Amino acid sequence: MNSRFLRALLVLIVIGVSLALVITRAHAQVETPEPERVIIGQVIDQQGQPVEAAEVMLKASGQTNPIAEASTQPDGRYTLILPSSNPISGSLSVDIQRAHFKDVDLELDASAIKDLRLGETVAMPVITLNRQINLAFWIATLTFVIMLLLIAADKLHNTLAALVGASIIFAFSYSSDLLGEGLFIFNFQGALHYVDWNVIFLVMGMMIVIAVVERTGIFQWLAFVAYQLSGGQAWLLVTILMIITGVASAFLDNVTTMLLMTPITVQIALALGINPLALLMPEVMASNVIGISTLIGTPTNILIGSYAHISFNGFLVNLTPGVILAMLGLTIYSQFAYRRELQVASEVSPLLLEKLSERAHITELDHLKKVGWVGAGMLILFIFGENVHLVPAVTALMGATVLLVWIKPDIEEMIEAVDWTTLVFFIALFIVVGSIQEVGLISMIADLIARLVGGSLLLTMLTVIWVSAIISTVIANIPFTAAMLPVIGYLSTIVPGAHSKVLFFCLAVGSALGGNGSLIGASANMVTAGISERAGYPISYMYFIKKGFPALLITVGLATLWLILRFLVLSPPPG
Repeated sequence: MNSRFLRALLVLIVIGVSLALVITRAHAQVETPEPERVIIGQVIDQQGQPVEAAEVMLKASGQTNPIAEASTQPDGRYTLILPSSNPISGSLSVDIQRAHFKDVDLELDASAIKDLRLGETVAMPVITLNRQINLAFWIATLTFVIMLLLIAADKLHNTLAALVGASIIFAFSYSSDLLGEGLFIFNFQGALHYVDWNVIFLVMGMMIVIAVVERTGIFQWLAFVAYQLSGGQAWLLVTILMIITGVASAFLDNVTTMLLMTPITVQIALALGINPLALLMPEVMASNVIGISTLIGTPTNILIGSYAHISFNGFLVNLTPGVILAMLGLTIYSQFAYRRELQVASEVSPLLLEKLSERAHITELDHLKKVGWVGAGMLILFIFGENVHLVPAVTALMGATVLLVWIKPDIEEMIEAVDWTTLVFFIALFIVVGSIQEVGLISMIADLIARLVGGSLLLTMLTVIWVSAIISTVIANIPFTAAMLPVIGYLSTIVPGAHSKVLFFCLAVGSALGGNGSLIGASANMVTAGISERAGYPISYMYFIKKGFPALLITVGLATLWLILRFLVLSPPPG
């Protein structure tokens, strides 16, 4: 009995010890995991901007398949995680590939490989990718030029010309698998990355709001009041409308302002028997001028303020005096440029005045009150929404939705009121402009500016202002401004006295006022042209250049004088 008991006890002891060893080994494995081997780094371009969507691969010598691979994030950073089952032997290299850039093959040194074997994280040096000029570069550039020529020559409708350009870009990009990789520009997802959806949805939302407002009769009432204030004198009328439009553009996006003012202006012009373009052109140019006095006045200011951390008051204090000076010059020029059109303005006959007065009644007062409350809320959000990172497009969409729910108009009628032709033009234009950004044309232009400027702050200011103004006449100022921001940031660090952010204010003046030089120079121009065309008064590309380019020279010149006075005379740089 005792021997059986001892044998059973011995078996239990053996089992217990075996279980203890198994549990101990399991705990040891949990507590001492296989070290994770990681490589981190960042990829930038020649301007110091992060390169997104670059393919990063870790390869061993003599092997085709990568050990690990990843894509760079929007900030250009990447993380390569090596599988624990893959032993590290021989030499290793990090290969980086990105369309429109030259490939980079960087071999890891012995110390980095040793650190990987020990399970330590290896930080790679920042890698700079150089641009590659290939067939895709010339295709995108030529397509952009063709689109501009089609618009300038009025051979095709602006929207159709932009669609042709976008279609050419996609046709070559998607045929690259058959005809060669050198034709690839970007795919559909890449193209959408360049579309400024804030502008698209802002315009769409405000068009719906305007459609609701139009039903109340407020536009006709404003037209009659404007006529009464001017006493029927066209020269005074155009000045009043420019001031109203400009002041509104300082607190609303200038696209929104023109969406509101264009229908009113057409009503006024038709009542006086003059061409509406004699009022619309000075208005939209005033919108582009006064809009730069505040952070939210233009899309370009929003981009600049965010990048350079310039506050609302920063724009107001440093640019408003120059804006007033430029506005004075623009007003005098507009009176001269449209003197013949304004002189033929006929006095409104008593019968027509009576009809205009009859139409100048608020037809839906209750709806107008609701519009007033919603409009006030939208204005507050436009001004203060930046504090909660609320973009103007969201405010416009929310305002439009609240009005549709509160007033309950015919939804199909409201949706039909949206000028889809203009929206399609915006989208296609952003895609074509995005293609020349993708292949590096805009970066090359920015690089050229960086090489031209030296240590002189005055020369740098003049170069930034005037080059930005001229280029903004042929390239939409929003993407151009985005491309120029890193260049301006770099110049602000190397040019003596530029730490005051003066070069960012120069960019704001050049890109926004340069938008007056051509039809596609600013989003507000295109919106105004779209609404004007629907009213039967199209604004051609060449007509806009004829009237707008002299205004560019005058307003940019006067604003330049103020910036020189402000930053070189009143507050000269030290030393």
